[in-house]
Amino acid sequence: MLGATGSIGRQAAKVISGHPQALRVEALAAGGSRPARLARQIVEFRPAHVGLPTQEALAQVKQELAALGESWPTDCRAVTGPAASAEIAALGSDVVLNGITGAVGLEPTLTALAAGSVLALANKESLVIGGALVKDAVQREGQIVPVDSEHSAIAQCLRSGRPAEVERLILTASGGPFRGRGRAELASVTPSQALAHPTWDMGPIVTINSSTLINKALELIEAHLLFDIPPERIDVVIHPQSIIHSMVAFRDGAIIAQASPPDMRLPIALALAWPDRLGEVINPVDFADPSAWTFEPVDNATFPALDLARRALAASPLHPAVLNGANEICVEAFLNGTIGYLDIVDTVSQVVGRFGSTILAGTSPTLEQVMEADNWARSEAARIVKGSCA
Repeated sequence: MLGATGSIGRQAAKVISGHPQALRVEALAAGGSRPARLARQIVEFRPAHVGLPTQEALAQVKQELAALGESWPTDCRAVTGPAASAEIAALGSDVVLNGITGAVGLEPTLTALAAGSVLALANKESLVIGGALVKDAVQREGQIVPVDSEHSAIAQCLRSGRPAEVERLILTASGGPFRGRGRAELASVTPSQALAHPTWDMGPIVTINSSTLINKALELIEAHLLFDIPPERIDVVIHPQSIIHSMVAFRDGAIIAQASPPDMRLPIALALAWPDRLGEVINPVDFADPSAWTFEPVDNATFPALDLARRALAASPLHPAVLNGANEICVEAFLNGTIGYLDIVDTVSQVVGRFGSTILAGTSPTLEQVMEADNWARSEAARIVKGSCA
C-alpha cells in the first residue's frame, strides 16, 4: 500500500481488515504526515516492510508505537529516503496499490509495473503525465487495474461486450459543491467552501480538483489512455447523486451502467482482488428506498477544465503533464490563500497555452522529457501566481 495513511489507504485498510483470509499486507509506504495512523496500521497488519521519506518521520512513527504500548516489530524492515515508495513498489508483491496523490506517484507506478506486480492505480496523475511511458511499461494485459470509481465502473461495464462493439465511454461527475452556479458566483469561493464535497470523502487536493472539474479532466485523459478510446468518443455528464459511476455505450444502442453508493471501498476491493469480487464490501443500493437519479450536461463555460484536457491531449504527449503540474501548484496556492478560486483553471490554461513541445503526437516521450515538462509547468505556474500577488 503506497500512500497508506491517505484517503485511499485508509479505506483500503478497512477492506483488508474485513477480508483477512483473502488479503495480506506485505508492505506499507507513507509520506509521514500521519504517524499515528501509520503506527496503528503497523500494529494491525504487521507488514514486513515500511517505507518513509525521512529518518525523522520514522522516529515519529516509533514514538506513536510507544504510545500504543508497542515497539517497532523486529521482523519489519524500515526503508527511508525520497525513493522509499518506489523501493516498496519494487518488492514484487502480487498487487501494489498506488494511493499516492500527485505526480510524485509516477516513479512507483513504473517500478511496480517493472516488478511484474498488478498495479491497483488510484494515482491517476502518474498515468496522466506518464502516458505512453506508463503504457509501454505494462508487461501483460490487465496489469493495471483502475481504482477511480469511474474507471472501475467502465472496466466492469466493458465485460458486457467486445472492444470492437464499444461506441462511447460516458464518465459521470457529481458536479461538486458549485453545480449550477455561474462564473461570477465563483469569484469569492473560499477553500473551506471548495472542500465541502456533497457526496465523496476525499483528500484536499482531489476535493479541490473535483470542485473545478480538473479531476474529471484528468479522468478523461486517464480513460483515453486506459481503454484506448479516442477523446472525442468520451463524454462527461453531471450526475449529482453519484450512484451511477460511469457507463459504456455499445454500437447497437445499449448502454451498460455500474451503480453503487458513493463508497471507495467497492472499487478498491475490486482492484485488489481483480478479476474476482470479494464478499460483503458495502451495502448495495436499496431500491425499497425511493430515490431519483438525475443527469445534466456540463456547463463548460463556467467549468472549462474538460475543454482544456481535450486541447492538451490534442497538442502533444507532454501537454497533459504540463496541465497536471501547473494545477498542483495552483491548488496549493489557492489552499494557502495566495490566489482566488477562478485563478486555478485560468492559470493552468495559461501555462498549457505557453508550452511548446517538440514531441509529436503518437511519439513516446522519455521519463526525462516528462519530468522536464512537469518541472517547467510548475515553475511557470509559480511565476504567474507570484506575479498575480505582486
